[in-house]
Amino acid sequence: MPTSVHQRDAGLPVLAKAGANAPRILAADDQEHILEALELLLKPQGYKVDTARSPASVREALASGSYDAVLIDLNYTRDTTSGQEGLDLLSEIVALDSTLPVIVMTAWGNVELAVEAMRRGARDFIQKPWENERLVSILRTQVELHRALQEAERLAAENRLLKAQGRPEFIATAPSMLPLLETITRIAPSDANVLITGEHGTGKEVVARTVHALSLRAARPFIAVNTGGLAEGVFESELFGHVKGAFTDARSDRIGRFELAHGGTIFLDEIGNVPLRQQAKLLRAIESGEIERVGSSRSQQVDVRMISATNADLASACQRGEFREDLLFRLNTVELHLPALRERREDIPVLAMHFLAQYAARYRRPVHSLDPAALQSLMQYSWPGNVRELEHTVERAILMCRGEQIQPGDLGLGIQKSSSPNLEELSLEAVETILIRKALQRFQGNVSHAADALGLSRGALYRRMEKYGL
Repeated sequence: MPTSVHQRDAGLPVLAKAGANAPRILAADDQEHILEALELLLKPQGYKVDTARSPASVREALASGSYDAVLIDLNYTRDTTSGQEGLDLLSEIVALDSTLPVIVMTAWGNVELAVEAMRRGARDFIQKPWENERLVSILRTQVELHRALQEAERLAAENRLLKAQGRPEFIATAPSMLPLLETITRIAPSDANVLITGEHGTGKEVVARTVHALSLRAARPFIAVNTGGLAEGVFESELFGHVKGAFTDARSDRIGRFELAHGGTIFLDEIGNVPLRQQAKLLRAIESGEIERVGSSRSQQVDVRMISATNADLASACQRGEFREDLLFRLNTVELHLPALRERREDIPVLAMHFLAQYAARYRRPVHSLDPAALQSLMQYSWPGNVRELEHTVERAILMCRGEQIQPGDLGLGIQKSSSPNLEELSLEAVETILIRKALQRFQGNVSHAADALGLSRGALYRRMEKYGL
């Protein structure tokens, strides 16, 4: 470490307590008592603090070490209050590493200087003498964002490797996901039927594919069926197949999804929306392992593992007589509950970087990263549409982005955050999104009831939900 950067011996016991992974801060000011005050404030909070007395010392420190945040004064030469030295230093740091948070400080703060510092890339602005709680709060927020960005980039790289090895892209790093991961690891190698529950857009099919990939059936087919989107008239034909002449449009024999999944896994999504009459036929197929094509009297034996998913409360549906209790018992030998995205916010940066890489490649756009302010917007948003909404948001941002870094305005979260939007100012798509979301909330996610209330068929509502990321 350069001689102009100090690490005081008196702070060593505190640093040891903070641990090897403690956030490392570089504080720069030309006044010794300011640096001492920062050390006295931040070291008990668990930070490692290095200090520098000039822009040159800051450059040396950044060249020889890595930091989680930098606090810099805007004036270093005596009797200078323009802030130009600090502004130039700020521009250099941002050019060196745009993800490194820089908080600027000055005793001669004014609105114009603050605006210029923020325009050059400062994350926040502190006027001396500072309020301790505010400074610590700002620093904590920026350090967390910086580390989240670093972790997202690392995990995105690991995920690209997993993808190259042909494994499912199941991103789960949040503590709330650990019980789910442990259960998947235990039950995947078995043939137990699995019911995956969770809100719309949480990634239930990704979990199903992960279970299949970790099972002994991984080399065999994985067949996904959106049962909620199947009209009642074609339900049996889609699942079990039909023979030529079975009905008017049956011009040839057709293999059903159960036959296609023979030896592998069949995934029935939105199982809670299967009509009662069809539930009986589905139950027979699960219990006996036998199916009959529509129009045929010959039974066929199939060997499939059943994974199903729903956003509905099937236990309540059974009490209302809308879902067969015996079918539920067959489906949920093991139940996996997938948390909503708002309950696993630690995964947001990683998922965002994953979708960024995916859609930047698909659309051949030179977008490589998220502006820290954009990431902060993603972290603060409530995500009623969960991971699917995040994916659509990043995809849109890739298309709207004019540079190499996604900015907050590219995300288009403004309309969605509005609690009382003016419908006259919204597009037709935005209004439809609001109405569909409200209908789903009113009927606790029951797509059939929401479709009836909106005057749509269930299939039409599903298509709109897919379109709007709901």
